[in-house]
Amino acid sequence: MSSPATYSALIIGSGQAATPLALAFASAGHKTALIERSHIGGCCVNEGCTPTKTLIASGRAAYITQRGQDYGIHTQSSKDGKVEVKGKKNEIYVDMLKVRQRKRDIVDQFRSGSERRLKAAGVDVLMGEGSFVDSNTVKIKMSDDGSEMTVKAEKIFINVGDRPALPALKGVQSIDPKIVLDSTSIQELDVVPEHLIVVGGGYVGVEFAQLMRRLGAKVTILQRGKQLLPREDPDIAVALKDILEEDGLVVHLQTEALDIRPSDSGPGFMLRIGRGDMGLADAIPGSHLLYAVGRTPNTESLNLSKAGIATNPRGYIVASEFLETSNPNVFVMGDVKGPPAFTHVSYDDFRILKHNLLPSSASGPVAKQSTRNRLLPYVVYTDPQLGHIGLHLHEALAAFPGHKIKAAKMPMSYVARALETDETRGVMKAVVNMDTGKILGFTCLGMEGGEVMSVVQMAMIGNVGWEALRDAVWAHPTLSESLNNLWGFLE
Repeated sequence: MSSPATYSALIIGSGQAATPLALAFASAGHKTALIERSHIGGCCVNEGCTPTKTLIASGRAAYITQRGQDYGIHTQSSKDGKVEVKGKKNEIYVDMLKVRQRKRDIVDQFRSGSERRLKAAGVDVLMGEGSFVDSNTVKIKMSDDGSEMTVKAEKIFINVGDRPALPALKGVQSIDPKIVLDSTSIQELDVVPEHLIVVGGGYVGVEFAQLMRRLGAKVTILQRGKQLLPREDPDIAVALKDILEEDGLVVHLQTEALDIRPSDSGPGFMLRIGRGDMGLADAIPGSHLLYAVGRTPNTESLNLSKAGIATNPRGYIVASEFLETSNPNVFVMGDVKGPPAFTHVSYDDFRILKHNLLPSSASGPVAKQSTRNRLLPYVVYTDPQLGHIGLHLHEALAAFPGHKIKAAKMPMSYVARALETDETRGVMKAVVNMDTGKILGFTCLGMEGGEVMSVVQMAMIGNVGWEALRDAVWAHPTLSESLNNLWGFLE
C-alpha cells in the first residue's frame, strides 16, 4: 500500500473561507489540498447568498413590473395592443424555468471561477468525502469511482458548513417529497406554488415567503414565537410584518405546525396548526411546504472523535477565539462552529487565520487576531432590506446598565430619496449611548437598507459619534443624507 500524500495545509470543505485560505497557503509556497464532496464554493455560492439573491432579483422585477402604473408606466395588453386601464395592477407572466436557469447560470459562473483560481494556484482539489483517521490523517472516499485515498497534513482546516434541518413534523413521510421543501430544494422549483406554507418566520423564511408571493404564489407564514425575526427589536419586527401583509402574505404568530396529511381532494396536503395557548387547532390546505426552522452541522461523517476534536451538544465544532479546535493541528472556519451563520463571518475567519498562521515579512512580532468583539453586520434580503449592525435596543439596555441609552427612530417616508423613488416603506433606528456619544447599534428596514447600514458601520468602526453624522454634509439626494435628520428623533 502506497504512503499517504502529505500536505502542509489541508482544507476539508470548500466554504467561503476555503478558497482564499487555500490560495494564500499555496501562494506562500505551501503544498495545499482542498477536499470537497459535492461542489466548489460552499453554501454561499451554491445554495445560499448567490442563488437566493439572484432569485430575489427576479421577484423584485416582478414587483416593479406590477407597480408600473404607480410611476405612470403602463404595459401593452397582449390581446388588443391597448394600454392597460389605470388603477389595475399590470398582469405579468412568470417563466419559472427562465428564473431558475438564470439562477443556475450565475451559480455556475461563480463556482467555475473558484475552481479555475484553485487549479491555477497549484492547489490539489480532491473531490470526495473526507473523514479523520487520526489527529492529522484524513481518509477520502472519492466521488468519481468510490475509491479511497489517505492524506496527511501538518495543519488541517474544517470549513464544511451546515445544512437545513429535516422537518420535525408528524406525518411528513406520507407527503410527496417534491412538495416538502427546504431552503435548497425550493430554489429548484420549475413552477410557482399555488399555496406555499412557510414553517418558520426567521430570516430564511421571510425572504423566500416574499419572493414566492411576488412570483404569484399564495403564501402563509407560521411562526411559533410572538414576532417574526426573534433577534430584532419588536417594533422592527412589527414593521416588517406590516410590509409582508401589505404584499398579500398571511402571517400567523404564536402558531405551531402540528401534523400533516395528504389532501383528500387532489394534490397537496392539509396542515393542522395550533394557535398559541388557546388550545385552538385549524387545518389549512397547501400545495407546497417550506420548512425553514433550524440548521444541522455537516459533522456526522467527519469522524471527529478519531482526531480528538470536541463538539457541542448540537454537533457544532467547539472553537477558541483564535479558531483553534481541541486538536492543536486542526482549525475551524464558518458555519460549522455554530452561529451566527453568515458568509462574511466565514470570510473573516479566513482573514484571521491567514494573519495568524501566514505572517507577513514585516519585522517584529505580529499580534494574534481573534474573533472576540467582532462588529458583525447582516442584511435580510426582504424588499425593503433589513440591514443591522451592533446592538439592538434591548441588548444595549442590558449591556450598559446605569448609562443613558437613547434610540432614534425615523420612518423611511421622511427620506427624500425614498419619496422620489416611491420606496417609502420601513423605518431606520439608531441606538446611542448619550454618556459617550457612541453609536451602539443601527437598523435600517428600508430601501437599500444594507447600504445605509454600511455607512453607519464605518462610523462605528472609526469610533465616530452620532453628532458627527448629524453635522456631516451628505450629497443630496441620497439615502445617506437621512443621517442628518435621524438624530432629531432621539428619545
